[in-house]
Amino acid sequence: MIETLIQKAIEQMKFSYAPYSNFKVGAALLSKDGQIFTGCNIENSAFGPSNCAERTAIFKAVSEGVRDFKMLAVVGGKDGVIEDYCPPCGVCRQVMAEFCDLDEFQVIVAKSMKDYKVFRLGELLPGAFSPKTMGR
Repeated sequence: MIETLIQKAIEQMKFSYAPYSNFKVGAALLSKDGQIFTGCNIENSAFGPSNCAERTAIFKAVSEGVRDFKMLAVVGGKDGVIEDYCPPCGVCRQVMAEFCDLDEFQVIVAKSMKDYKVFRLGELLPGAFSPKTMGR
């Protein structure tokens, strides 16, 4: 499943709208019921309204009633060329913490289908502020 998610994330890069940074990012999110939601980064000249690939995928899923997730793969690179790992930004990590279990949810950062690293969300966002830590 990891390689499938990486491939879908790579495919999503072609839909990226990144005219300012030229840094294209793709993501693929696996729900616990086996659905895959994809996303790409979407920039805006005002920068604040821009949206990352990871949040695009999560928001698509949530907007369709899915809120239980297992893992997410993310790839990215300048001009759509993947040269290094592309870990999620802090805002994306916080959004993941809203919907994903810190101890179980896996984040895959990949350079290719065979060259990737897997992290638990809690490793990427220690001490997270989340519904779970708020007692919900």
